[in-house]
Amino acid sequence: MFLPRSLRIALLTVFAVSFFSAAQALGHHKTTAPRPCIPTDDAKDYVGKDVCVSAHVYDVVELKDGTRFLDVCPLSMPDAECRFLMLSLYSDHGEVGELRRYQNQNVLVRGVIRPMHGRMGIMISNARQFTGGPEKFRPNPKLLRGFFGQSDAMPVSDPNLTAHGRPRSFMNRYLTEQHTTAAK
Repeated sequence: MFLPRSLRIALLTVFAVSFFSAAQALGHHKTTAPRPCIPTDDAKDYVGKDVCVSAHVYDVVELKDGTRFLDVCPLSMPDAECRFLMLSLYSDHGEVGELRRYQNQNVLVRGVIRPMHGRMGIMISNARQFTGGPEKFRPNPKLLRGFFGQSDAMPVSDPNLTAHGRPRSFMNRYLTEQHTTAAK
């Protein structure tokens, strides 16, 4: 089918305008730049939020139980005045890896800002946090009580899923209508 040039141009114009207006309505026209990382001094304003924090690591401290801290306060500052810390638990050692490589370097760490013993802090639970990735997912232990992957038990205690001592089938016999057959 052949269309005149003016009609083809008009159809292309209508298509382009409708496409770009639909993209604008969906929000695809915006190219948002990533948010800049906040300094450790501003962390108190972002409690409970997943943000990127920029800091200089002065030292890496490891406790006897395997917990590691990234010391982001200068050595001249007293410990009582240091208002931010980065903490990695021993159980996350395999996912986080060696932290000594960040000593005396500027780092960008993504995580949820949490209050920790009168300070603000970030839990480092995975190495991807240093490249903008999220923390390791930790399931809510109250929801998983008494459940583990190798069991045949249901993860949720729902009365509709149990038989209550009766045989369970697609349609229980005690719920079906009783049909009487007519005597011949």
